[in-house]
Amino acid sequence: MNATSKNQSDCPEVHVPIPVFLTIGVVSLIENLLVVVAIIRNRNLHSPMYCFICSLAAFNTIASLTKTWETLMITFANVGQLEKTEFSESNLNDVIDSLLCMSFVGSFFSFLAIAVDRYITIFYALRYHNIMTMRRTGVILGLIWITCGVLAVLFVKFFYLKVTMICFVVFFIISLAILCFLYTYMFMLALIHARKIASLTASEGGKCRHHWRWGSNMRGALTLTILSGTFTVCWAPFFLHLVIMTVCPMNPYCECYRSLFEVHVVLMMSHALIDPAIYAFHWKLCS
Repeated sequence: MNATSKNQSDCPEVHVPIPVFLTIGVVSLIENLLVVVAIIRNRNLHSPMYCFICSLAAFNTIASLTKTWETLMITFANVGQLEKTEFSESNLNDVIDSLLCMSFVGSFFSFLAIAVDRYITIFYALRYHNIMTMRRTGVILGLIWITCGVLAVLFVKFFYLKVTMICFVVFFIISLAILCFLYTYMFMLALIHARKIASLTASEGGKCRHHWRWGSNMRGALTLTILSGTFTVCWAPFFLHLVIMTVCPMNPYCECYRSLFEVHVVLMMSHALIDPAIYAFHWKLCS
């Protein structure tokens, strides 16, 4: 994506050493695979929320595996152990871009699904198990994965059309707005609900149990808010890069920002590295 135009500015390209890419890719791949295996093998984690977290970790695994694969291919090509042809290189780039796009869209859909699940957990606690059944969870996950796969293929196939880039950027902005609105609305209602709980005249034991359950749900919502914020921070520079490619591809000032492309990719990869640490922190709080 970065090599669509020649750098016309005085800003030199910033290159990140290949070992950095490889280290981040391998470590994040191992971390997210461990998260997926832990959720699958632990029956106590077989609930809708953890299914969505498992899906998020799986999308992160795809992103880590893709960048690790690409880095290895570049390394082998540089040392003469891999013969590059125009056809094979083009196909490899298409596959990598498709998988990265799928990972991005899938992560956002997973965050939206988790946010809705937390909303139902907090405000419809008594009806939660009737609303969020495992069967419905499976259907939602199936729709997410199928939709992400189709969107990724379409994005790469029609990447050079300006309307494709515009749609991708608009999707990012709208999804981010929906996510922010949902979490803001959730925490505003939580504040109102907490004040109502404080004014109840029920027994102390009942209030303690209610407060513990409420506090546990809110800790889960707070953790997922941190996950969403981390995702936004890590992916926003890369998305700004896509915007610049569309709006001012030849402007020298824009080219200065584009010269940091590899740094943006490292930051994007770091998202998959940071998420498992947040999961571990969440599970420690809930244990």
